[in-house]
Amino acid sequence: MSQTNQRRIVIGDVHGHYEGLMTLLTAIAPSSNDQLYFLGDLIDRGPQSSQVVNFVKQNNYPCLLGNHEQMLLNVLNNGGATSTQAMQAWLYSGGQATIASYQEATIPQEHIDWFKALPTYLDLGDVWLTHAGLDPVIPLAKQTAEQFCWIREEFHGIEKPYFPDKLIIIGHTITFTLPGVNPGQLAQGRGWLDIDTGAYHPRSGWLTALDVTNNLVYQVNVFRKRVRSLPLAEATVTIDPAEIKGARHNKQRA
Repeated sequence: MSQTNQRRIVIGDVHGHYEGLMTLLTAIAPSSNDQLYFLGDLIDRGPQSSQVVNFVKQNNYPCLLGNHEQMLLNVLNNGGATSTQAMQAWLYSGGQATIASYQEATIPQEHIDWFKALPTYLDLGDVWLTHAGLDPVIPLAKQTAEQFCWIREEFHGIEKPYFPDKLIIIGHTITFTLPGVNPGQLAQGRGWLDIDTGAYHPRSGWLTALDVTNNLVYQVNVFRKRVRSLPLAEATVTIDPAEIKGARHNKQRA
């Protein structure tokens, strides 16, 4: 399979799986000409969050704010006072593993400052990156981190692309939780592509990177140490917006 000399590579939610990320990058073998982007959720749940953050930060790779980074930041509010409710929410969502990954269980200020500076989206021209998606009925200028980091069904069920000329690439929602998608498969809807294949989840273990330039998917299973690459078309399941809306309706009735 022929490839161009300069690639744009987008990496999904790592969730503290540093060794898996290193294996994935070995398979990708990025050159100095390639551009790597991270969709956020570098931390929580996996065992090596601090190593992941160090790696991405030290290499100056563009990275988005994920909901897990936002939860960590919510722990520190009001000038540094700790919110008990925010702390409980973060710990429940995997924050304890992040704390344990840092020496003396202390997150350095330089990492906190780096999290605070993370953007909520990146516009690459034909590709638009954000962690979770956006609200399909709100103008872009009025959307906040609440939409970019947290939204799910309202975005997945969109009936026409938000941007007529840009593909939105997201993480946040593990793809196998969407209708008809198996663990390890990517999911696409109307103008969007989800590459969070659930690296931390016992049902999956797949960490995914997308070579946007060559429409090629790289994956490593962090539990089974399996590595694979395949064309984007073979790795992706198309989602019917009606199925998303039907699932949401049934959830509301339950």
